[in-house]
Amino acid sequence: MTHQALFTPLSFLRGPAMKNRFMLAPLTNMQSHADGRMSEAEFHWLTLRATGGFGHVMTCAAHVQAVGKGFEGQMGVFSDDHLEGLTRLAAKIRSEGAVSSMQLHHAGNRSPAELVGQPVGASDDEASGARALTTGEVEALRDDFIAAAVRAEKAGFEGVEIHGAHGYIVAQFLSPTVNRRTDRYGGGLENRSRLLFEILKGIREATCPQFQLGLRLSPERYDLLLAEMKDVAAEVLRNGDLDYLDMSLWDFAKQPLEEEFKGPSLMSYFTQLPRGEVRLGVAGKITTPAKAAQALEAGADFVLIGRAAILHHDFPIRARDPAFQPIALPASHAHLRQEGLSDVFITYMNNWPGFVEPQTTSPVS
Repeated sequence: MTHQALFTPLSFLRGPAMKNRFMLAPLTNMQSHADGRMSEAEFHWLTLRATGGFGHVMTCAAHVQAVGKGFEGQMGVFSDDHLEGLTRLAAKIRSEGAVSSMQLHHAGNRSPAELVGQPVGASDDEASGARALTTGEVEALRDDFIAAAVRAEKAGFEGVEIHGAHGYIVAQFLSPTVNRRTDRYGGGLENRSRLLFEILKGIREATCPQFQLGLRLSPERYDLLLAEMKDVAAEVLRNGDLDYLDMSLWDFAKQPLEEEFKGPSLMSYFTQLPRGEVRLGVAGKITTPAKAAQALEAGADFVLIGRAAILHHDFPIRARDPAFQPIALPASHAHLRQEGLSDVFITYMNNWPGFVEPQTTSPVS
């Protein structure tokens, strides 16, 4: 697999092809309005990446219920009030030649009480104060994921991705530790994965035949078991509802955390699964063209770019040089503003140690 493979088109079972193998990772940026409506800052940040050559531009996690908000400034897709901004965004991304998609999300017990009031989750959670959803509320949650996908399609997006990773609500249901339910959504893996599969099936049935459907999974941490996540991945690759699986690996080259699985790379447990026509993408410390090519060589169909996309809106264009390296960290405020980050986004990036250059204040004379 040569460097040039990064710039070959990638077709999907449904929906448009990517013009290259670079997908913008869904990145928290806290730039939307308090009610979830699109802001000019978020519009600028995302469309600049479409202009910068990404084959697929995905939004940050957009919450499908008001009670599922995970952070301040989060994009929303739970109300028709969001349609105006989302429609404008989808049109601009498409006009720049990128595939457009929304990531659908609910934070579950990770929703801050100060933002949502009473958080909810798969089960009661003493640490967060979340209460367990009733069976009827789980069904309503499923239906709201489906309604959000229909809303995204109405806005003109060519697809959606379900956020099933990072300890948010779908992952909470998948966890044998977090999910202690006794109804049909709890117990064995078949029941704990029921919500996920009902969401995927419902979206497939409620949207047009060419609407693209993806899923993000993380195979470890957050009380998940690698063996179970491998089984879930195998089934979504097999059952025909999905167009791509996005594996969030923290580091695409890392070893598994669980001792019994060490030896092969974490990524290899998923690239070796039969996938038919479903495409497989990987995310995690893919910061250079060389690492992106390495991920394809290791069996991925495409790569998701996060940090490097923050540092360079035109990373895919710069990556035509196999030796390209992103700027050294910490990045200056001036550079990040030039790359389309608002002050709010830059402040959020201070949570990533060593990413943003500390600001110095002039001494008062």
